[in-house]
Amino acid sequence: MSCNPSFGGIGKGVLVREVDAMDGLCGRMADLGGVQFRILNRSKGPAVHGPRAQVDRVIYKRNMLQTLQTYAGLDIKAGSVADILLDRSTELDEQALKRLASQDSTLATSSATVVGVRLESGEIIRARKVVITTGTFLGGEIHIGLKAFPSGRKGEAASIGLSKSLKDAGFRLGRMKTGTPPRLDGLTIDYSRMPKQLGDMPVSPFSFIHDSVPHANDQVVCYQTHTTPAVHDMIRANFDQSIHIRETIRGPRYCPSLESKVKRFSEKESHLIWLEPEGLPEHTSTVYPNGISNTMPEDIQQKFLRMIPGLENVVMTQPGYGVEYDHVDPRELKRTLETKRVTGLYMAGQINGTTGYEEAAAQGLLAGANAGLAAVHSKAECESQEAPQLTLDRSDGYLGVLIDDLITRGVNEPYRVFTARSEYRLSSRANNADLRLTRRAAALGLIRDSARLARLDTVEADMAHAQAMLEQVVHLPHIWEAQMGGSRRVVRDGVRKSALDMIRKGFLSEDLWAGARDPENVPPEHIPKARKLAGGPEISAIVPAWADVPLDIRQRVVTEAMYHGHLRQLSAEANTFKREESMRLPADIDYSKVRVLSHEEVDKLSIVRPDTFGAAKRIDGITPGGILALLKYVRQNRAAQSA
Repeated sequence: MSCNPSFGGIGKGVLVREVDAMDGLCGRMADLGGVQFRILNRSKGPAVHGPRAQVDRVIYKRNMLQTLQTYAGLDIKAGSVADILLDRSTELDEQALKRLASQDSTLATSSATVVGVRLESGEIIRARKVVITTGTFLGGEIHIGLKAFPSGRKGEAASIGLSKSLKDAGFRLGRMKTGTPPRLDGLTIDYSRMPKQLGDMPVSPFSFIHDSVPHANDQVVCYQTHTTPAVHDMIRANFDQSIHIRETIRGPRYCPSLESKVKRFSEKESHLIWLEPEGLPEHTSTVYPNGISNTMPEDIQQKFLRMIPGLENVVMTQPGYGVEYDHVDPRELKRTLETKRVTGLYMAGQINGTTGYEEAAAQGLLAGANAGLAAVHSKAECESQEAPQLTLDRSDGYLGVLIDDLITRGVNEPYRVFTARSEYRLSSRANNADLRLTRRAAALGLIRDSARLARLDTVEADMAHAQAMLEQVVHLPHIWEAQMGGSRRVVRDGVRKSALDMIRKGFLSEDLWAGARDPENVPPEHIPKARKLAGGPEISAIVPAWADVPLDIRQRVVTEAMYHGHLRQLSAEANTFKREESMRLPADIDYSKVRVLSHEEVDKLSIVRPDTFGAAKRIDGITPGGILALLKYVRQNRAAQSA
């Protein structure tokens, strides 16, 4: 965790759950090292809930390292990769490769196959498949004020050779930037005037195989403070002291630097700052001030920090800084995250233009799984797509949305996941990632622990039992009115309705926070509404046996019931979507020969080279008329070839 010592959040928390559902590690490690757990957006519906955990760096690193070092079949070698070794399948000279890298086009077929990597030490490691996950180290450059020096993270060298190697292979590289705030000594902070932010009780672990977490009862406290007009004035007066705020390189829109906030929102007199401990008190006193990422000179940072309420005497242990780094245009990638230019080369994380641990972990799992699956199958099987692959579409979950957005739309700023990006967010929730993805991962051999599958069997059986319990309680409308004490009118249509039907119609409720304290971040007037997954009397008052059903199962069943009508509609839409996704486009199609397409459409289709008609429809600027013309052209070509 090079930046914020936390995992999850709105949208991002669902990604962590999806990674865990496919047996990825980060959710389990976050649970073991988590020191504060919260569900963000709790005052809204379950579809937009965002699990988040503040994590102790020391515990996380220790557990992750121990797990990797003892992981069956995994060998770890430390070293810096300087070059990718390629076997050219076509004769492309150096000038041709440079020309390809400067053009907005993608090769229809790969021009090379990866055969290994060369380390800076000169050692060569042969490999049929290579996954690149460079983070901010690819051509990385740190900025503090007017100072700039090669680095991907403070105190660690950038990867310069690999950046050149990718350019030489013909990849188009872009440039992005991000930043991190200064670190503070928590012992020098005055918390007495700051609002507290406590963790949730009981906690909601990330991993579906965990019922609780080690530090549930000793969670740390976070605090809230804010910037002031004096801070903003100092930032404005020193804009010329930072080279990082130039607009030619795009930074993260949804996590902007303090300089960007002051510049963009000049009318605001303050911005919130969350003071987040980087671990348990016995491990560190360092505090991460979330919300003031900046690249001002060190002396300016120290001065404006002491203008913030509660930080009048604070000691800065490390200055904030910005990082610029190279990334590859993600439209160069297939849905498996294998590159189109180089067979066997996969990319994941910030090299694809994303930002955040969660997005990187999800891509790493997908790219690694596909590289592994391809490595154990023949080249012919992979080329004919007979080899199994882990591919997810938009209706499968947030990872499917992430991949689809990257490969069809590309990026012009660091990409992050949030709930509004998914049109299937009602069905792609944090609390059902295991039901959506675990069996799919198991079918590909990705689930190593049989206990995970056994647990899923239990969850599915318990949900079926709970749903059957509700379906068995059936009454006529006037009986339901009497059961509810006459507080609600039920349409007297003479049709007998089950308790499950009554939940779907909003007549019965379930306490979403059963046994939990009211969180400080939800306004008191919102708490009664937020606590209920539906309106009316509680289910257990009508169906006494319901109280014996585990809380997690009750909440899952009632959530499904509450969204029942929407989910049926989404299922129909998803089926239509999947039909379009199953209509394949030839990889070597010459879009310039599709007469009706405009020059803009030809250019965009040539850049992305979508693999399905569904993907082609989602490319910005492709018209319905263009899609129809493309469909007609492909059908005519197939008919001519089969004649």
